[in-house]
Amino acid sequence: MRASERAYRELREEILDGVLAPGTALAEVEQANRLGVSRTPVREALARLEADGLATAASARLLQVSELSPASIIALYELREALEEQAARLAATRRDPARFTELHDRLAAAPELLDGGDEGLRTYYDTVDALDEEIDAATANPMLVAALRSARLHSARVRRLARHNPERLRAAASEHLLIVEAIIAGDASLAAHASHVHLHMSLRHALASIESRQPDGHRVA
Repeated sequence: MRASERAYRELREEILDGVLAPGTALAEVEQANRLGVSRTPVREALARLEADGLATAASARLLQVSELSPASIIALYELREALEEQAARLAATRRDPARFTELHDRLAAAPELLDGGDEGLRTYYDTVDALDEEIDAATANPMLVAALRSARLHSARVRRLARHNPERLRAAASEHLLIVEAIIAGDASLAAHASHVHLHMSLRHALASIESRQPDGHRVA
């Protein structure tokens, strides 16, 4: 693997996992020393992160991790609504029901998984990722899938806000289960509506989480 690709992947994962928090400076020299590579691969990696929208300019010569603000989260969910509701509709009309049956069983077991600590949480998120992949395949629309994958890159940062909220995770599992049931039944309208409800609840939780992290003087009225 090229040094620039390795640097990109490591920095991207650290941003998505919150290791590199929003607003963290991404200085070339510092990151090169930390990652054990030269400045050129880091410069290439940072350019890709900026293109992804995960890094933004703090000054003419310095990038920083993009902020996770209420406005940016709302904009992301406006995009997700358009993409994911349409994807659910298409999946319900073009799916192979057998492909979603196993996912249904895995999601039905989510409450037990979420009681299983970090390992159970990883298994649950693997199931959610598998659901995304099956919906992508069922849409049979490569252009829609490409747009969905771009949006999910940013969604991963927002999803981290619910990681330590068991109540929200259990609710989200139930919402995902309803989406799967609608797809299996071939009910396009219900699949889209279930996706809409899930996104609405997820957005509400994300905004509340961001708000709770703001100093009193900076909270949105």
